[in-house]
Formats: sequence, C-alpha cells, structure tokens
Amino acid sequence: MLDEIDVVDWDSIPGRPDWYEPDRAARGLRALAEAANLVQAAEAGSQLGGGGIVHGHSGAVFPAAVVATPLLLEIAQRGHPAAQDTAMGLLDEALSCYPHAGYTRVTAPDGTAVPICCAIADHLRDRADFLVGRGKRGKSLLADAAAHWCFEIRECAADGSDTAAFGILAGCVPDGVHAAEMQLAGTVTMLSELTLEYPAAEDTREACLRVITRHPSELPPGAVLFPVECGDRVH
Repeated sequence: MLDEIDVVDWDSIPGRPDWYEPDRAARGLRALAEAANLVQAAEAGSQLGGGGIVHGHSGAVFPAAVVATPLLLEIAQRGHPAAQDTAMGLLDEALSCYPHAGYTRVTAPDGTAVPICCAIADHLRDRADFLVGRGKRGKSLLADAAAHWCFEIRECAADGSDTAAFGILAGCVPDGVHAAEMQLAGTVTMLSELTLEYPAAEDTREACLRVITRHPSELPPGAVLFPVECGDRVH
C-alpha cells in the first residue's frame, strides 16, 4: 500500500493553487494506511480533508481525489477499524463535493475528459461487492455513485425521428428525460433529451437509450455520454 502511495507524483496532479496541497495528499494517505488508533486516523483524515484530496470546510474536491479513491478503498477494506471509517467518510465527501473551475475533470486513458464525480463513481462501482459488504454505509455510497452514470455507444438504429442507442451503461439513468454531454475524440456535443429505453442487464451492463430528435449519424460508436449536470458541477 505505501509503495502505491509513494509511486504517485502528487505534485504533478493539477489543483487550484493555494487550495490543493499535494504534500497533504501523500502524507495523509500514508498516515491513514499506517494508523493504529482513532487519534492517528483522525489526524490523517484532517490532512486529507484539509487540502489533500478535498477541502471539507468549503466543500471542494480536487482531481487528486480520483487517484486517491482506489487507495482509500483499500484502506477501507484492510486498515485499522478507525482508518476504515475515516476512509469511508472521505470517499463520501469526495463524491459529494464540487470541484473548482478549471479543475473539474480528469483525463481517462482514452483521452476522455471525465468529470471528477463520474471518475470517483466508476472506482466505487469497481469495488461494489466490497461496498455492499460494508452494509448500509457502503450501499448508500454506491447508490450515490449510481447517479453519476456513463454510457458508451456501441451501435445505433433510427426509430422514427429518434435514435435507439445500444451500448454499455455504468450506473443508473433515472426515469424521465435528461440532458447529456457526448464526448468523442476531444469533441463535446450536447444532447438535450434522452431517456432510458431499457436498463442494463445485470451480467453484461448492456442497455439502450432513446436519444430524442437525433439521427444515428450524430451518435457515433465509441462516443461516451455523461450526465450534463456532472459536467457543469463547479465550486
């Protein structure tokens, strides 16, 4: 765990100057991983929550929180009980806080500019079995993460004046009509109206969205959709 923390170049992760403190991120995670009692866990949490990955007093989250999320999940599973509780609280805070303007996204390996909240939610979904096992608190965190959905288009078909978009859904698109942003090769297109045609199959995550008054040619395979409100989140 300590090696995984130390290998990260926390200074290279962008964050609003005078708010994000890379040293607090590194020190806080190390301290939380090594915490052996309540006081040590609280001190580590104070570093992480006071400029390391979030600034709890102002409700701000930094891009470093995305890198820290898998590490916090490991601590939540394997750390001292006090450290586990602190890690779970920080995960909840990171997901619910808002980023500063200019530092609202992280770049995925495929080049997609992912909203911080959606990137954190994706890490949480990767550890769904563990979080479910944490009981009410873990299930609540997963439920919050579900709202930060992501949909990758695989295939489209015209349906009247609309398009049925088939693809892979992570999270849950709520009932009703929603706006989304679509990203492909660095280009962002706003989709003003879409609905969930049928939900994801549990074993494959395959789902279908109806994109209203859009032609299939406007929805290319490989494009990724995010809730527009996640892209607009700013502190």
